[in-house]
Amino acid sequence: MGASGHAVAEVVFNTSMTGYQEILTDPSYTKQIVTLTYPHIGNYGVNNEDVESGKIYASGLVIRDLPLIHSNFRNTQSLSQYLVANNVVAIADIDTRKLTRILREKGAQTGVIVAGESDVATALSLATHAIAGFPGLAGMDLAKVVSCDKPYQFTEGEWALGQGFAKAPQEQFHVVAFDYGVKRNILRMLVSRGCKVTVLPAQATAEEALALNPDGVFLSNGPGDPEPCDYAISAIKTIVDKGIPTFGICLGHQLLALASGAKTLKMKFGHHGANHPVQDLDTKRVYITSQNHGFAADAASLPANIKVTHVSLFDGSLQGIARTDKPAFSFQGHPEASPGPTEMSYLFDKFIELMRTSK
Repeated sequence: MGASGHAVAEVVFNTSMTGYQEILTDPSYTKQIVTLTYPHIGNYGVNNEDVESGKIYASGLVIRDLPLIHSNFRNTQSLSQYLVANNVVAIADIDTRKLTRILREKGAQTGVIVAGESDVATALSLATHAIAGFPGLAGMDLAKVVSCDKPYQFTEGEWALGQGFAKAPQEQFHVVAFDYGVKRNILRMLVSRGCKVTVLPAQATAEEALALNPDGVFLSNGPGDPEPCDYAISAIKTIVDKGIPTFGICLGHQLLALASGAKTLKMKFGHHGANHPVQDLDTKRVYITSQNHGFAADAASLPANIKVTHVSLFDGSLQGIARTDKPAFSFQGHPEASPGPTEMSYLFDKFIELMRTSK
């Protein structure tokens, strides 16, 4: 159903029922093969708007069933055509429920998809050699690999049915966003809230960010292990110490924790999906959230100046933190959704208010 060739990566499962195009184009899935647990994938095709970056970053796709017909008024091509055009291997007719149970019981596994090779012995040889050469994501710094090469301005607002992407409203705040693999909908939500958004490469220094005189700094999502990202940890520590309002999501959350003196850990199979319950410890309210991460900040390692703000109701893992001595906070999940529920979007409003009160 995809391109011919082979791909080796960490295999993870995602429980989202829709949003396969957003998932495939999320840079956080770099070096990962995504198994979608929902059985029918591809029934509404793909389009030019539901993308989170400029290309597919997932190494491969595993699904149960590819429908023969794709139908949607926004559809421009089939999922299969989209995968071939982007040279991404994929496989269908797999018992994804069984594969998901294996991943849940044994943890994320290294896997290989070999497509277009008719000789079984050759395919097995390719797979064996590929697995032997894959080191795993622990210790792998991918943020600088997927990041932009140079700074740029992002001016596109959020999408609405019948209207497309909104034009940027009047600018009230200047946000400098570090791109560790940023999703476009994060930037759109900042723009729609009156932010001038300047995106910097992952390895930009704190001095480069501060020279832009930002009202706030955003730390983006991204792939790989946060611990090797010493360039980012150093920059974040300097920025937070300066008292600049700071907001992190996903990898950005983990990097804020590391910059504040905490530690991170590799999870057994991570959180990937759009139906994960998370509790806000201040209000006790439960939110259904979008999640995509294989690493997490270690709650047992948090220093005294970090307050836990959110926890997962699936496994009790850390979902949100806030510094008690500086205007900085972060969330492990994805409040921008895309795909998934938007219940956590209030965190963007919190960031706006933090910048407003710090002016």
